[in-house]
Amino acid sequence: MPLSEEELRALEQMERALVQEDPKLASTLRGTNLRRAAQRRAILAGVCFVAGLGVLMAGAIGRITLVGVLGFVIMLASATIGLAALRGSSTTHSPVAHGPHQPGSMLDRFGSPWRRRHEDEA
Repeated sequence: MPLSEEELRALEQMERALVQEDPKLASTLRGTNLRRAAQRRAILAGVCFVAGLGVLMAGAIGRITLVGVLGFVIMLASATIGLAALRGSSTTHSPVAHGPHQPGSMLDRFGSPWRRRHEDEA
C-alpha cells in the first residue's frame, strides 16, 4: 500500500530535519561516504592484483613455486575484495535529491522495500 500524501510530507520533513541536525549521518545514509570507500577499496584491490601478478611472474621466472603460489593467492584475494567493493558501490544510490519524488533520496530508499513487498503481494 503506497504512502499517503500526508505521510510523504511527514517523511520529507523528517529527512530535512535530519539533514539540518546531523548532515554527516544523512550523508552516510545517502551512500556518499560508503560509495567513496568502496571505490578506494576497488582501486587498492586493483593495485594489489597487479602486485600479485608481479610476484607470480617473479616466481615463474625464478622457478620458485612457493613465490608463484603466493602471487596467485594475492591476486585471488585482491580480485575477490575488488569485486565485492564494486558490487557494493553499485548497489548504493547516488545522493541526488532532497524531494520525495526524486531518485536517490532517503525517502525513496526507505520506501522501496515496502513498495516491492506490496507489488509482490498484488
